[in-house]
Amino acid sequence: VLEMAGALPVDWVQALFYLLDPFRVIDKFLNFAALDQQSAKAEAFVSLEDWLNDGFPLPAPIARTVLNDWYGGNKPANGEWLIAGTPVLLDAVEAQTLVVVPGADRIVPPPSARSMAEAIPNASVLDVPSGHIGMITGRNAQAEVWAPLAGWLHQTMPRGSEHPGR
Repeated sequence: VLEMAGALPVDWVQALFYLLDPFRVIDKFLNFAALDQQSAKAEAFVSLEDWLNDGFPLPAPIARTVLNDWYGGNKPANGEWLIAGTPVLLDAVEAQTLVVVPGADRIVPPPSARSMAEAIPNASVLDVPSGHIGMITGRNAQAEVWAPLAGWLHQTMPRGSEHPGR
């Protein structure tokens, strides 16, 4: 598919997510069917599903990197991930780094995110009790992620950089 299309189609990306836990996907839609279809919960569900399914094809080089190098080969952790021929070495990162670790993430399991944080010198970790998507879109995202992230950025940004270009 990658050779023929030059990209991983959106439907294939969604199928990969579905395969992480097919029964959870079925339960999600069964729960939706039980909702009052005119309720705010039903509207929020449809909005999130529209957003999740309104993706774009993943270009072949990115799909190969994500699927083969990151997931299959664990190259970032092994110091073997290359960008333009240069290795990306987590222990060489000098920038202030915040790693958000959602405790219910099935796409990037918490131990994977935590090991990345442990490999980056002086990385800060923010543990949140949500999943991969919920950490940004969930009802508690503002309090659990957005506000702490804003605080972290405020603390770590050099003075005068709050307004780039000025």
